[in-house]
Amino acid sequence: MPPKQFPTLTTARLLLRKCSLADAPDIQRLAGDRDVASTTVRIPHPYEDGMAEEWIGTHQGSFDRGEEASLAVTLRSDGAFIGDIGLRLNLADEVGEMGYWIGKPYWNQWYGTEAAAAIIKYAFEVLGLNRVYAAHFKRNPASGRVMRKIGMTHEGTLRQHVMKWGEYEDMEYYGILKSEFLSK
Repeated sequence: MPPKQFPTLTTARLLLRKCSLADAPDIQRLAGDRDVASTTVRIPHPYEDGMAEEWIGTHQGSFDRGEEASLAVTLRSDGAFIGDIGLRLNLADEVGEMGYWIGKPYWNQWYGTEAAAAIIKYAFEVLGLNRVYAAHFKRNPASGRVMRKIGMTHEGTLRQHVMKWGEYEDMEYYGILKSEFLSK
């Protein structure tokens, strides 16, 4: 059964909330950075005018259908938009795939780890999922460190699994079970 309302999650330094059209300029600027786009499977480069608004426009329908929950990552101190985190949902199997990106000015400040821990807690405690998994490009070990910090286990490498900008990329997969989360 799809979740009933878009979540708002709070951590010590972050507020994770539904994206709004007011976030579009920040999304375009931050996601449009080549270094950010190069670390994700789905962010295009260049990130053209209108893409952010179009993407934001898909969020409510995807959430209502129980397919995805995508949240803006913002700073509690000043409301600044710094990235996005979400879960692609398979509610029939009680599984979610976590994905996220953080704008380059906010790298190496543990924001990704803080946001990921919050979305994992939401996945297990609110959505009742049994498993959450995530993947990163092998050439982006910082994402793997985030996943390990929140208790995920490395489950394997899929060699040349996706193509990004004409190059095959190896993907590192991580996962965590509800029983593992609850035992912490």
